[in-house]
Amino acid sequence: MDEHFFARDVLAVATDLLGADLQIDGVGGIIVETEAYHRDDEASHSFRGPTAANAAMFGAPARAYVYRSYGLHWCLNFVCEEGSAVLIRALEPVHGIETMRARRAVSEIRKLCAGPGNLCKALGVSSDMNGLSVLAAPFSLQLPAAVPAITSGVRIGISKAAERPWRFAVTGSPCLSKPIRPERTGTG
Repeated sequence: MDEHFFARDVLAVATDLLGADLQIDGVGGIIVETEAYHRDDEASHSFRGPTAANAAMFGAPARAYVYRSYGLHWCLNFVCEEGSAVLIRALEPVHGIETMRARRAVSEIRKLCAGPGNLCKALGVSSDMNGLSVLAAPFSLQLPAAVPAITSGVRIGISKAAERPWRFAVTGSPCLSKPIRPERTGTG
């Protein structure tokens, strides 16, 4: 995997990251849930253009974009094409589970990294990682040997452009932040 993997359409990267092994300083697991945010997407931090806060989204691909959500939780994104990023929403814990449990004060494995804030707390993500390459330490990222079955649905936790089916998950994973809700297709 190299920068070219990320220098593509954010929807392709969001699905291709599913099943990948993500570790930060040896703590991590299998990516089971992502969301895509495009530069022309009203829900994206980059929609109104570059600022000091979102500068990483306008930098080189394969960089971490780390921000605080609602002043409470860190969120980890991987930068793709300019102004686009993939939010890492959930992992299936595999590496450093006891470290994750200590950081989160949660014992149930499926809940350790379910949701972007929980994931970041379990992995020790902080603002110091904003702008770092996700292809070098402290990150380790390996694509899966086999492509998993993928389910998609509408994004969650946002108010703008929420109808876009840009949330992706490994089908049947018990470690998702919330069950996938299918794309809204009309009033029927």
